[in-house]
This record gives sequence, structure tokens and C-alpha cells, in this order.
Amino acid sequence: MPRTRSLAWSELKIGVLALTALAMAGALIFALGGEGGFFYQRYPLTVRFPNAAGIKPGSPVRVAGVEVGRVTGLRFIDADVEVTFELSETMRERVRTASTASVGSLSLLGEGAVDITATTEGTPLPDGGQVAYSGSLGGLSDVTTQATGVLEQTGDVVAGLRAGEGTMGRLLTDDTLYEELRSLAGAASSVLRNLESGTGSIGRLMTDPTMARELETSLTNLSAVTGRLSSGREGLARLLNDDEFARTLTETTRNMQAVSERLNRGDGTAGKLLTDDALYERLNSLTGRFEEVALQLRQGEGTAARLLNDPQLYEKMNEAAGELRSLVADIRSDPRKYLSVKVSIF
Repeated sequence: MPRTRSLAWSELKIGVLALTALAMAGALIFALGGEGGFFYQRYPLTVRFPNAAGIKPGSPVRVAGVEVGRVTGLRFIDADVEVTFELSETMRERVRTASTASVGSLSLLGEGAVDITATTEGTPLPDGGQVAYSGSLGGLSDVTTQATGVLEQTGDVVAGLRAGEGTMGRLLTDDTLYEELRSLAGAASSVLRNLESGTGSIGRLMTDPTMARELETSLTNLSAVTGRLSSGREGLARLLNDDEFARTLTETTRNMQAVSERLNRGDGTAGKLLTDDALYERLNSLTGRFEEVALQLRQGEGTAARLLNDPQLYEKMNEAAGELRSLVADIRSDPRKYLSVKVSIF
């Protein structure tokens, strides 16, 4: 039986060095390329998504946009997908009970990622703790769905325009509306030409310096008048600035309103005259009688009319009045001449 040859130290040394070099290279590659460091420098967490949206084992986990972990597994829990991932121990103070997770995207190709918000509120999550779900940030499928909806709406708008719906549709398909708009544009162009040539009041204002100065003078005068009204104490300025005068005017207006209300209700003689038909008829009848008397006086009917119109009657009455005055004077001067009393006793 052949004798087993023992390993020489030189051969053993080469093997040990090779294994050591491989271990150091693996550790270096893992340290440089793997997020979270060695296994003892990571801790596990979970999150439940209604849609994983491209997340798979090995997908990156980002905290505030920085890759600090990897997805380690996925499994269905009822209708949700539970994603298990590992984070670097350095994130324990930043990922707390107030943090939320969402489905992110690495590119438009649909590569998923787990995005977690960093916060200082709440307490740090323990190993195996669950991060709250906050919703998806949207991936390529969402963008495609939205773009499809926009294209469909655009197609509907174009179809409506072709069918002549709305103002733009009628403008594209209705020749009458087009001609009206063309006529309106021509009228506007004519107005602009008139303004540029100084035709009309606005055109003269734009081109005639004299008219502009007159307008400026008028505005200056108006400003002076308003200034006087603001600072004056007479007339309209007093009405604007004197509170006592304004109160007096208000009180007068109220009194006039009260008087008008009384007249409308028929209070007093004037109110009855305005509202009582019987009183109005009596006054109207009395006025008619006065007119008849005046007519008779003008026509010379009756004693009063003859007195007004017959000079002889007037003279006779004047003479009679004079004789009566003379008689009264004689009686006052010698009453015994006209008054005598006889007393006889039988």
C-alpha cells in the first residue's frame, strides 16, 4: 500500500493566502456594492401593498431617496402583497412609526422600488415591524393610462370640432359665422384707422393736442371743485362735510315723509281733501256756486250786482249814507231836538 505524502508548508501557505485573498475580495465587493453592510448591520421590516408594481426580491429600498436596503421577499396576505426588506441599522432612528412607504419606480421601464419617508416623529420600528402604506407614486402603467385618457379626450375634442360643436367647431364649419367674424375684424380695423387719422372724439383726443389740453384743464377744474367740496363749509360742501347739517336735513326729510304718510292716510283737513271724495265734491259744489255768483255779479243780476254795475244806485246809496251821517251828527249835538218825552197822569 503506497504511503500518503504529507503537505509541505509552502503548499499549505499558498492555499491559506488564496483563501484569505478570496475572503477579503468578497467582503470588499459586498461592502462596496451591497446596501446596508453585513448581515449583522441590517434589520428586517415589512410593508403591505395592494399592488407590488414590479417590486421583486433584490429591488432597492430607499429612505428619503437614498438606497439603504434591499427587498428580501414577497408573499400574498389576503388581497395584499407583503414585502419584506432589510434596512441598514443606521436608518433605525429615521424610520419610525410615523414613516410611510410607497411603491416607487427606478425608471419608465417599470422597475419597482420601495420608497420610505424619513421622520423624527414617533418611535423607531422594532425588528419585523410594519411600515404604513401611503399610496403609489405612479409608474409607467399609470403614466400610460393617463396618456391614453388624454388622447381619448383629444380625439373627442377633434371629433366635436369636425361636427361643428361649440364656438370653435362652428367657426371651422359655419361659413356664416366666419363671414360675421371677418366683418367684425374689418369693422375693428376701420375703427383703428379712424382713431389713427383723428376722426371722431376719441380720435381727436388721441391726435389733437389742443383737445387733450382742454380735457386736462377740465379734469383739473373738476379736481379743484371736488377739493373745495371736501374742505368747504358752505352749500353742497357743507352738506357733504357738516354732520349736524346732514342730520338736520335727514330730520326734515323724515318730517316730510311723516306728513306725506298722514296725507296718504287721510289725517287732517288736507289729508281728507286728498282722500275723502265727499269733501272734494262739497268743495267742488261750493266752487261752482261761487262761479255762479260771480257770473251773476258780472251780468248785473240782483242788488249786489246792480250796486257793482249801476253808478246811479251807487251815488244814491252814497248820498243816503251821507245824510244818515248828518242826521246822526245832529242827534249827537242836540238830542232834545229829536227826542221829547211827555208824561201824563189820568
